[in-house]
Amino acid sequence: MVVANISDFRKDIKSYFDRVAKNFETLIINRGKDSGIVIMSLEEYNSLMATNHELSSRANEKRLDSAIEKLKTGKSFSKDLIEE
Repeated sequence: MVVANISDFRKDIKSYFDRVAKNFETLIINRGKDSGIVIMSLEEYNSLMATNHELSSRANEKRLDSAIEKLKTGKSFSKDLIEE
C-alpha cells in the first residue's frame, strides 16, 4: 500500500499510476482529516468485486467453503479438457 498527500500525488501522477498498475499496489491519497481516495488497478478491483459476489449470499459462501475443504482434504478431482 502506498500513501501520498494530494500535493505529492499531483507532482508525480504518472509514477504513482505506473506503480499501482505494475505492482498491483493500492494507493491512498490523503485529503485531510478522515478523508481520502483509494486508487487500485482494474484487475484488483475486478478481483474484489468477484470475491464480494461469491460471498454475497450464504449459499455461495457454503459452496465456496465446501470446495476449499475438498481441495484441502484431497477429495477433489481433475478432468482433461476435450479439444476439438
